[in-house]
Amino acid sequence: MPRLIDSTQPPLKFIPPSFNLLVLQIFGWLLPIILRYRTRPWLPAGIINIEAKNTKVLAELYQQFQAGKIRFLIAFRHPEVEDPLCMLYLLSHIVPKVARQQNISLQHPVHSYFMYDRGMTVWAGNWLGWLFSQIGGVPVRRGRRLDRQAIQTARELFANGQLPIAVAPEGGTNGHSGIVSPLEPGVAQMGFWCVEDLHKANRPETVLIVPIAIQYRYIDPPWSKLDWLLSKLEADSGLPVQSSSQSAIPSREEIYHQRLCRLAEYLIAEMEEFYRRFYHQDIPKTISSDTTSDLDLIARLHQLLDKALQVAEQYFGLQSKGNFIDRCRRLEEAGWNYIYREDLSDINALPPFKRGLADWIAQEADLRMLHMRLVESFVAVTTNYIEQQSTAERFAETTLLIFDMLSRIKDTTLPGRPNLGWKKAKITVGEPISVTERWISSQVDKQAARQAVTDLTKDLQVALEKLIAD
Repeated sequence: MPRLIDSTQPPLKFIPPSFNLLVLQIFGWLLPIILRYRTRPWLPAGIINIEAKNTKVLAELYQQFQAGKIRFLIAFRHPEVEDPLCMLYLLSHIVPKVARQQNISLQHPVHSYFMYDRGMTVWAGNWLGWLFSQIGGVPVRRGRRLDRQAIQTARELFANGQLPIAVAPEGGTNGHSGIVSPLEPGVAQMGFWCVEDLHKANRPETVLIVPIAIQYRYIDPPWSKLDWLLSKLEADSGLPVQSSSQSAIPSREEIYHQRLCRLAEYLIAEMEEFYRRFYHQDIPKTISSDTTSDLDLIARLHQLLDKALQVAEQYFGLQSKGNFIDRCRRLEEAGWNYIYREDLSDINALPPFKRGLADWIAQEADLRMLHMRLVESFVAVTTNYIEQQSTAERFAETTLLIFDMLSRIKDTTLPGRPNLGWKKAKITVGEPISVTERWISSQVDKQAARQAVTDLTKDLQVALEKLIAD
């Protein structure tokens, strides 16, 4: 049984950024060690190498920024939780080194403000909120239609801060180095707001958005550890363990693909019956077959994800509108409103009866949100991700998503992922996109403004997808 919130909580207050250069320097010194041993210091896993491409572009942008010629926002891919650490390493270690090599003069520090999910401090602890505030973080409530304080703070920093600002336009991790999730429009909107703010202040700076891709590779393909992990998942699920070394299939990739599909089909069938029986969802029964295609499995998975979200949406009184990511964001905010009660001035002053009701609602809201957490892990899963490239990385990414799902159900809402081996990160800096050039055409009317945001978001999506395809 997962560990749940058992009582109502005070409101999640905004954590204002309080940039501290000393804290940033200390964190920068420790960063290589943190990247290597972030999770379990005694295991040979972590990121031991970060290589960057087109870094000179970023160094030149910082030089122009520091000269007062431009303002820019870094829009970086967010496949894994290590991404912010890699971005910090890029700015604090690689960019200054490249600048020195290219005789590009930069002032210290080379850093950026950044936006982060306020929910990170819920599961990690208050210390993380303190650390992020000291190194320039701005917390945002992802599910809120308008988190005014976060937006105003970020908007002010973008236009007037001493540093650029970094945002992950996907809004959260998707666990796939090779897939860019649909981008949220906030980054594009921030770009147009910045141009507007500069225009009102009669300032000449050009506003740019810089796409940056991050991808991960294992130093040595972790096939043996994948075998171990699949065996563990099979055992935890109740399936007979099928060791890859004992398979009659000659191709290693085919062996792992078969085991992964077998495990996925079994878990989908079990979860279909779970929602069919206990939540009264209308899910057609499917007869298992050895010839079940990946396409059939994905269709069943997407139907299952839809039903899981409907169970939570029905409880919170929400409509099933938008894609899976949109629906997850709305559910998260609805659950937080039931748990972190802004309508209660002092929860400790409540009479026992009302406090008991408040705790009851918080417990149930957290449990209902678990349906949404399960869906979050699989929003980027497609039919051909592994077929396109049958690499150890893609097998590992998909298997770890299944591990997350099982962990949330049997152990905890914060799964501690197993480390499969040392990794390297590849960071690719794309060509900056000018927002200033698009601003005049966006000022015709409200429809033109909305269309400009949509077009810029699409262009940024294409740019990020091209960077991971190169």
